[in-house]
Amino acid sequence: MRIGVFLIAAQFPGQDPTRILPDTIELVVAAERAGFDDAWIAEHHFMSYGVCPSATTLAAVAIGRTARIGLGTAVSVLSTRHPVALAEEAAMLHHLSGGRFTLGVGRGGPWVDLEVFGTGLDRLERGFAESLDVLTAALSGDQVSADGEFFRFRQVPMVPAARLRPVVACTSDDTVALAAARNLSMLLGMHIGDAQKAAVITAYQARGGTRTDHVAAALAHVADSTEQAIGHLEGTLPAWLTPGLAGYVPVDGRLRPQREVGDYVTFLTRTHPVGSPDHCVDSIIRTAQTTGVKHLILMVEGTGDHSRTVENIQRLGAEVLPRVKASGRV
Repeated sequence: MRIGVFLIAAQFPGQDPTRILPDTIELVVAAERAGFDDAWIAEHHFMSYGVCPSATTLAAVAIGRTARIGLGTAVSVLSTRHPVALAEEAAMLHHLSGGRFTLGVGRGGPWVDLEVFGTGLDRLERGFAESLDVLTAALSGDQVSADGEFFRFRQVPMVPAARLRPVVACTSDDTVALAAARNLSMLLGMHIGDAQKAAVITAYQARGGTRTDHVAAALAHVADSTEQAIGHLEGTLPAWLTPGLAGYVPVDGRLRPQREVGDYVTFLTRTHPVGSPDHCVDSIIRTAQTTGVKHLILMVEGTGDHSRTVENIQRLGAEVLPRVKASGRV
């Protein structure tokens, strides 16, 4: 069982985004000290939901501050990046970290990012498979070339070259099918529960995917009692999620999907390891047993306070992780 932290670099009300980024690095350092296996960093643009616009850049800083813990991106948005440029960054981080880096990529959504970065809706809606193929080719050999609809260039050397397989965030049937067809591992979000995660993995296997090293995200917060832990997050998450989710602005005239924040908070706090140490241990083991996923990354920033997040990481590392790994049940 591998257990990591999932860091969104969330901006809660009244916080200075320039302070959040160095605080996020400190959380990676705290996670290493607490015994977590890895730390995965999210990428967002133009919103308070998360204020890290380059997960690879923040991962590079974290690599320089740590010695053991793995670093990953959850995710780098492939639809707004040139896949070869992203592959070059991943190769650098692979070598600079001594092999501790994992590249997670996602399709993204129909957001204003596509307009600002000039890639457009076509890259999102029709070009993701081609983008992914160029990326995997660039991470599979010493040279890369392309002759497709969205990318066409002569053969060039990859310097430095690295042999990496990206992990793909899967939130739609099309992306699950693509990950299965390319036999790439999946990253499953905290917006779905264990039964839905298990169904996604079943669909992946039905489409021919054979990888079993999938990664699943979950919200995690430990307190002396489950009621206390839920109360902490019910008091803080809505103030982050309400303006944060509103930051997803469509690039065209389509309506933005709405999710009632109160219901979402209830779902998150009752579905994931939010509670006493005993409850968190049982919840993580249940997720692993139900889904078959043996690699969880825990979103630990739910209180919106840096010192409390550090304490959350320390308590999870001392009171939860060792018991999960020693249980013999996963």
